This record gives sequence, C-alpha cells and structure tokens, in this order.
Amino acid sequence: MVEFKGSMYIMNIDNGNKLNQLLQYWQSGGLLFSSWLNKNGYSAQLIQQYRRSGWFSMLTRGVMYRTGDKLSSYTAISSYNTQLNKKFYVGAHSALELSGFNHYVPMGKPVLMIGYPIQENIPNWLINTDFEYELKFFSTKTFVTPQLTTFNKGNCEILTSVPEQAFLECLMLAPGQYSYMDLYYIMEQLTTLRVEVVQLLLENTDNIKVKRLFLYMAEKAGHDWYLRLDKSKIELGTGKYKLADNGIYLPEYMITIPRELYEYE
Repeated sequence: MVEFKGSMYIMNIDNGNKLNQLLQYWQSGGLLFSSWLNKNGYSAQLIQQYRRSGWFSMLTRGVMYRTGDKLSSYTAISSYNTQLNKKFYVGAHSALELSGFNHYVPMGKPVLMIGYPIQENIPNWLINTDFEYELKFFSTKTFVTPQLTTFNKGNCEILTSVPEQAFLECLMLAPGQYSYMDLYYIMEQLTTLRVEVVQLLLENTDNIKVKRLFLYMAEKAGHDWYLRLDKSKIELGTGKYKLADNGIYLPEYMITIPRELYEYE
C-alpha cells in the first residue's frame, strides 16, 4: 500500500509538471487542439482532468481554450497553423494593413480577410466563434507561386501575404469585396513594392483581368518600380474584359474600367 501511494504521488507530480509545461506553451488568446495534445503526451483522461479542474474549457469538440481567456483571431489562427500544420493566412487588404497601408476602412465590425489552401475546409469553430474581427475567407489557385511571409502580431507569428500579393488578392476580390476606386487609392501608396516580387507574381498568375488592372493602376500611379517591369514576360491574353457598365475602354489593356477611375487625377 505504501508503494502504491508513492506511485500515485509521483504520477501527480508528473501531471503537475505537464500542466506547467502546457501553461508555459499556451499563448494568451490562443487555442489548444486535442490531436496535438495527444501527440505530445497528453491523454484524453488528463485533458478531461484539466477541464474538470477549471484550467481549460471546450470551444468545440477537440478544441480548448484557457478558461476565462478572451480569444484573439490572430492567435487562434496561429495556434491552428502551428499545432495542426495548416496554412491559413491573413491576406488582401488585411495583409496590407499589417504592412502599414491603411486606406480601406469598412463600416462596423472590423474585417479580417483570411486566405486558405483551396484543398482545405474551413473548420466550423473558425466560422462560428465570435472573434474581435469579422472573419471573411477566400481561396484561390490564381497564384502558382504564392508569396507569403510571417508577421509578429502581439504574442504570436501569423502567416500573411506579402504586400505585392495582397494587392493582387484585393483586385481578385473586386468589385464584390472592394471598389476599384478604393483599391486605386491604395495603389497610390504602394511606392515601395519590390519589382522582382511583382514580376514573379505577374508571370505566375493566371488571372488575366487582375494582371491587366494591376498594370493599368501601377502605370496611372506613376510608380518607379512599374517602369522596371519586363512586361514582355507577362501574359495578358487576347480577349476583352468589361469591369464596369458605361465605363471607359482602354485599348492597351483591353479592359473597360469605371469612368470615375479613368477620370481620377
């Protein structure tokens, strides 16, 4: 009986150490996933013990958070990527905002645009949780060579589109998500885009409409990096594209754009 009590005492110490390790790993605003916990030596019984003791609460089946914690969009997505080897990322205007380009300000609850691999499904907990941002999701095969980077946001690293790709994503989502004029106001700010990254993306992007509109806006804005692009390597197709009713047709780019954009100086 003495030996049995000693073993129980050692087990409780081990469990306490594991809890301390977990609390040190946990990030404020983030999540813990049961599958990751299991792989790292936390049994279902031990996880249940933590819940019964009030350390953690269930967000949904297989997903936990620290009891009383306020969830963060960025940290939750970072947790998802890190623990489950996913590649959800901040994209479009949200990525531009992280890089300091902040013209587009929607009314109401702020929006966080989340890109995800086209072969993935969006988990229900990510859709249904009331985060501090309204999450909007998009996925695309447009970019043959996606250009992503990591950005330090608060207490976590988040995967994001580089500014060059982020603006192309905005064009891809227009006019449903963004107006062409709002995007041109952003283009005027993009004086520091890297010509080699722009060239790579435009050569390896299959969305003809996006490429034509991007080049038109860059030329109209008069950016130095536009002049250094090798446009002979950028495939622009042969068909005409109509982006607006009663707009202005641009023969060079074979697109019809809003009159407001054409006349803006």
